[in-house]
Amino acid sequence: MVFKNLREEIGTILKHDPAARSTLEVVLCYPGFHALLFYRLAHALWRRRWLVLARFISSLGRMLTGIEIHPGATIGRRLFIDHGMGVVIGETTEIGDDVTLYQGVTLGGTKLNRGKRHPTLEDGVIVSAGAKVLGGFTVGTGARIGPNAIVRAEVPPGARVVAPRSSVITREHKDAKQEPPQPQEFVPYGTPGDDIPDPVARALKGLLDEVQALRARVTELESEVAEQRPEPVLKTGTGGAWMRGEKE
Repeated sequence: MVFKNLREEIGTILKHDPAARSTLEVVLCYPGFHALLFYRLAHALWRRRWLVLARFISSLGRMLTGIEIHPGATIGRRLFIDHGMGVVIGETTEIGDDVTLYQGVTLGGTKLNRGKRHPTLEDGVIVSAGAKVLGGFTVGTGARIGPNAIVRAEVPPGARVVAPRSSVITREHKDAKQEPPQPQEFVPYGTPGDDIPDPVARALKGLLDEVQALRARVTELESEVAEQRPEPVLKTGTGGAWMRGEKE
């Protein structure tokens, strides 16, 4: 089982990173893969209650790779840690299958109790560089968290979280519980330009649409006023001259 997981993780790196050209290159040169090796060993020891030895091995992995994974974390299959320097995964973190983490990601806790205090990332989640996911909530299946976002609340399946305001942009579907989002194509850093609109550009577009609607309404009101305006009175003045709207 362990070797099967390792083969899958190597295959995931080859699939998602065009810079990876061979299995040997991945095994020798990819710190994300090395960090998972240390984690798998430390996690096995942690489950057998060899807690100090597990922490010691995870510390060795952090020193050698720059990636800190607590041995108590639960990690599924085919996790892809790209670049990886500065990644932190806390003790009660739960990560599903086919998740991608980039450099500088923190999956941290905001409480001091020993219960569930780190996030749960469901299958297919992408967390981009520098993002901080803090708390014991769930990030739903297929969600994408953009660079430098700070997430402190639950993220629905298939949603997008973007910085600087870290607003959630959901995709339309009837009911996430009844109809889970379909598997999506892998996107590097989880931030395609045509998928996550720039918040400033989106605000400007909304203002322009509102101005356009107001202009149309003003034109409509002007037409109504023009139709209701009375026609000028024409009268025959002295000497047979026509006077428009004037008294004799």
